[in-house]
Amino acid sequence: MIRIAVIGAGAIGGTLAAWLAQRDAHAITLCVRSPLDELVVETPAGTIRAAPRVLTDPARAEPVDWVLAATKTYDCAAAAAWLPGLIGPETRLAVIQNGVEHLSRFPQVPGARTVPVIIDLPAERTAPGRIVQRREGSILVPDSDAGAAFAALFAGTIIDAQTTPDWLTAAWRKLAINCSGIVSAITRRPAEVANDAGVAEVMRTLVRECIAVGRAEGATLPDSLADKIVVWTTRAHPQSVNSLHADFVAGRPMELEARNGVIVRLGARHGIDAPMNRALAAPLGAAAAAA
Repeated sequence: MIRIAVIGAGAIGGTLAAWLAQRDAHAITLCVRSPLDELVVETPAGTIRAAPRVLTDPARAEPVDWVLAATKTYDCAAAAAWLPGLIGPETRLAVIQNGVEHLSRFPQVPGARTVPVIIDLPAERTAPGRIVQRREGSILVPDSDAGAAFAALFAGTIIDAQTTPDWLTAAWRKLAINCSGIVSAITRRPAEVANDAGVAEVMRTLVRECIAVGRAEGATLPDSLADKIVVWTTRAHPQSVNSLHADFVAGRPMELEARNGVIVRLGARHGIDAPMNRALAAPLGAAAAAA
């Protein structure tokens, strides 16, 4: 039996916990702030349900084989409060978050036992424990023993988990997609907003800045990525809402630093300006603070 603790029951954490619980070989513990009766996820393959063990007190946590940190990046301190109880001498930690700085977020766990995870899983939480998963989803992890072991957890599910020899490039490619999503939060419109020609050009500019900084960091990113991301967005479910948009509308904190601010910050390290990412993140952050 593989013991898995999932920290966070939002759209990503809840969906992953529900799918992992479909396998008899897994014993799932959900680490959350508020208790849940069950997880119900509407997926492309039909509705799945799970009733994992639920903990709300870190003092009750016990060592497991895997910890999946699936909180927002600004909640890392709260997630870290669970680690002393969950982490044993062989426990591995999977950091399933946005951005490109996964390995620096939980220094409590040795790097050799930490797996940075890129996830593409369009899902929205409609109520506590209730989630809509819009398509099958995919996961990319480094090509290592720990990465392969993590990917194997999802065998038999509709989530395609794979290893990649160039995780850095994959991470920056995902960041390029995420940084462009700020236009949905600002306009309060779902993916269909990319069909507006002016908005599409703003998205391209955001992505081009990300490409420049990513290349300076060592990623291999083609110029064509900017156009491709606009096309991908127009082909997404027209009502698909990214997490930045959903958080802004709901009045929750946003991952502006992990999705746009990091491009500005790391760009400055290399002498690369990212004015569009800076210009859009500043007023959105101010609007959120006022709300």
